[in-house]
Amino acid sequence: MSGWTIGIIGGSGLYDVEGIEGGEWVEVASPWGQPSDACFVGHVGHVKVAFLPRHGRGHRISPSDLNVRANIDVLKRLGVTDVLAVSSVGSLAEERAPGTFTIADQFIDRTKGRPSSFFGTGLVAHVSMADPVCPRLSALAAEAAQAAGATTHVGGTYLAMEGPQFSTRAESNLYRSWGCDIIGMTAMPEAKLAREAELPYALVGMVTDYDCWREGEEAVDVAQVIAQLSNNAEKARRMVMHLLRALPEERAPSPIDTCLDTALITAPSARDPELLAKLDAVAGRVLG
Repeated sequence: MSGWTIGIIGGSGLYDVEGIEGGEWVEVASPWGQPSDACFVGHVGHVKVAFLPRHGRGHRISPSDLNVRANIDVLKRLGVTDVLAVSSVGSLAEERAPGTFTIADQFIDRTKGRPSSFFGTGLVAHVSMADPVCPRLSALAAEAAQAAGATTHVGGTYLAMEGPQFSTRAESNLYRSWGCDIIGMTAMPEAKLAREAELPYALVGMVTDYDCWREGEEAVDVAQVIAQLSNNAEKARRMVMHLLRALPEERAPSPIDTCLDTALITAPSARDPELLAKLDAVAGRVLG
């Protein structure tokens, strides 16, 4: 096996990935609570894989109720080195039609009330989110999406809304005026927590609808989303397999692997032992 262990977080419609060899569902305990589900762990050629259905099998968990800290923590405990997140999204741009994929490179976080950090009182850390995705993994995802037959937009701003309700027309038009390209409910705080866990992260947005900004059209509803999901999910499965098979034998280091080196600000003597214990996987490298 190589140095790659790819964590795949599957969004709406992507609850499994066919082609993972020697796979089994593995339960991993986390001090941050219950993750969305067990992880399906196996390999594709020389690449180790851990697949986690973000909403749980059967889509049991609402976006607002996801325990994202536990999800990222269990992937880290499984030795994951890089995270590919796949999400169903709405489009805020005419050219990003249903059925197309967007490789997001920026996020605007409009979620509220969701725990968004592993750190806090007792151990304060500030990671940079200026460039919130891994350019190397994002480029590989773009190539894989195109190879899977998806019309792919490389780059785009993802507006993360709270949900679970869809947008009002006023909100949808506001987000368009901000220059946002796609909208979803799950990329934040997921991308922030992946960065704190020193996991290079890429997000592929699978467009299911045009939200509600288009004049003269019905607003998005669940029936419309479900109608597009199966087609998107099949392309997503092909994309994942293309990406895994295209990875080189050896994984070169990423600057994100060591981003906590310059993030911790609390003096060692003032650090909370309880919080330190919970951070054994997420920040164990830098905490020693």
